[in-house]
Amino acid sequence: MTYPLVTSWHSLRTLLNMDMHTVVVGTSGVTASDVLAVARAGARIELSEEAVAALAAAREIVDALAAKPDPVYGVSTGFGALATRHISPDLRAQLQRNIVRSHAAGMGPRVEREVVRALMFLRLKTVCSGHTGVRPEVARTMADVLNAGITPVVHEYGSLGCSGDLAPLSHCALTLMGEGDAEGPDGVVRPAGELLAEHGITPVELREKEGLALLNGTDGMLGMLVMALADLDTLYKSADITAALTMEALLGTDKVLAPELHAIRPHPGQAASAANMAAVLQGSGLTGHHQDDAPRVQDAYSVRCAPQVAGAGRDTMAHAALVAERELASAVDNPVVLPDGRVESNGNFHGAPVAYVLDFLAVAAADLGSIAERRTDRLLDKNRSHGLPPFLADDAGVDSGLMIAQYTQAALVSELKRLAVPASADSIPSSAMQEDHVSMGWSAARKLRTAVDNLTRVIAVELYAATRAIQLREGLTPAASLPGRHRRRTGGGRGGSRSGPLPGARPRRGRRVRARGAPGRGGGVGHRPAALAPARRTICPPDDPSAGQSQPVLPRTEGPRRDDGAPPCSHLGSRPVNKAKRTSSVLKIKAFPAHRVPDEADAEPEAEGAADDVRGAVEAAGVRQAGGVLTGGRRTRGRGSCLRCDLRRRGRGGGLERRCVRRRVRGRDEPQGTQQTARGGGGQQWTASG
Repeated sequence: MTYPLVTSWHSLRTLLNMDMHTVVVGTSGVTASDVLAVARAGARIELSEEAVAALAAAREIVDALAAKPDPVYGVSTGFGALATRHISPDLRAQLQRNIVRSHAAGMGPRVEREVVRALMFLRLKTVCSGHTGVRPEVARTMADVLNAGITPVVHEYGSLGCSGDLAPLSHCALTLMGEGDAEGPDGVVRPAGELLAEHGITPVELREKEGLALLNGTDGMLGMLVMALADLDTLYKSADITAALTMEALLGTDKVLAPELHAIRPHPGQAASAANMAAVLQGSGLTGHHQDDAPRVQDAYSVRCAPQVAGAGRDTMAHAALVAERELASAVDNPVVLPDGRVESNGNFHGAPVAYVLDFLAVAAADLGSIAERRTDRLLDKNRSHGLPPFLADDAGVDSGLMIAQYTQAALVSELKRLAVPASADSIPSSAMQEDHVSMGWSAARKLRTAVDNLTRVIAVELYAATRAIQLREGLTPAASLPGRHRRRTGGGRGGSRSGPLPGARPRRGRRVRARGAPGRGGGVGHRPAALAPARRTICPPDDPSAGQSQPVLPRTEGPRRDDGAPPCSHLGSRPVNKAKRTSSVLKIKAFPAHRVPDEADAEPEAEGAADDVRGAVEAAGVRQAGGVLTGGRRTRGRGSCLRCDLRRRGRGGGLERRCVRRRVRGRDEPQGTQQTARGGGGQQWTASG
């Protein structure tokens, strides 16, 4: 025996698996697992004794009809629109060869190896049913070719899905005859005759009806349906897992997965998807915190309705699997040999039952991809991700994160929607209007394979984004147990929102915060919690009874006031505030440091030392945090909250200036005229005057 050279992975896989699993083909059809074993795992094939006996019995009936003078379609007549011609006995073998050669007219790129193996195996299944009239030696040759790892070259285009997948099956029959090209187990395409000779396989000499019996079936579209169902079963489980991870990453509520909620709408697929998601989220420390810092009554549809959408797809798959199961038990040929000895024409070759479910699955795949993409986009949008950084980036702006990954995902989803347009809704008449309605099932199967491939990539992107988002939240507990952690809250009134801590990301430079007194997004008055404002010391003159005490920074109103009833600092300005301007003030500012009050140990500090104090405080407290407080509540100039400090805008478009006029504790003014400036981020200048 000659052992073929292994030059590719699939040839190695075929050689390793050929002796590991054997599929026995009988008269009662095969299972989906049999198809997958032969098409993808390279399982060996054997014919049962029952099948061989049925083949021989049916062949006797065909031979008897061929000997009679009466014309019988497919036995002693032409085909299709030429079925009216009676063919003489001396031309019938040539007729069978010619139908194979003429119908092998496919074009376009090669069809995948697994598709061709499924196609040949399913045709063999029908031949062994005993309803086709094919001789046992033809069936054995088909099994030998598959067992040898020889794969006929089949092209993309050529089937209308009616009268079977004629062109694809014709290319397979051509290989049985030792003609055309085929791929060997080593992955190299060579003439089929050479490959058959190397493996000791004798090419077949077709006789009455055998050429037609090898072409007239829906085996190509059925094989692709079986493999698509297997792939989609894995993808729908993966989609349940990724949807659950996204719900967890978005701090959603898993209460919508409760079995009692799905029991009152008893779709089995919906219940299965909800159960899968609930199993993934069991024991999660992130779900259920949707009311902690950013109260929301419900999650978005793409998260909350994930079981309903995936469940509908599962139920569609169940219907498609039922159709596939029936087809796998069928004998599709025309004409067929009946148990009572009659040979009758029929329309069982029409591919409508298979074509419809292939299109149904393409629609379901498009919808599953669409909802997965929406969840991914929500994870990447800082306004809807409940505290995650923009695009899940390490340093947004410098790093684009998963921005373009979502672009790719969106492009795939758009393609999925185009592939969801049903092929079975089309029909083009052929064969001089004899075959005036066709199923286009092969086309439906081909586009479904592309859809499954695209859906795999779409779910992979969501999986990556969801796990990345969960990684950013690792080690965090609800915000209520994190005192002092940076928080951001905006809103109030109708439509306002609050978001809690920024899990997984440091507070970033230049983060937008609302000024005190600024309205919430919904129109209410903006609320700034005390946790957001850095600790500050208010400096009051020596004659103030509260001198030296730490006071909160108050928003400016019509005049200065103190919440504790003490008289305000006399040095605070009391100019009226333009409320119209105040209500629109949202400034991008930095956290500025508390000014250190000099004590007696600071004997006449030099200007350079004073500048160093300010510069150090800026670097320690403000450059990387966004906890600043705008005390004036206006975009125009305003006085600060202290006797000695002003917050001024130096001209239109200038930076913010913090000027500190310092005095000696002993009552003697420090020398004036010397200034040192320390720059912070965002164009701010901190100026110390000495």
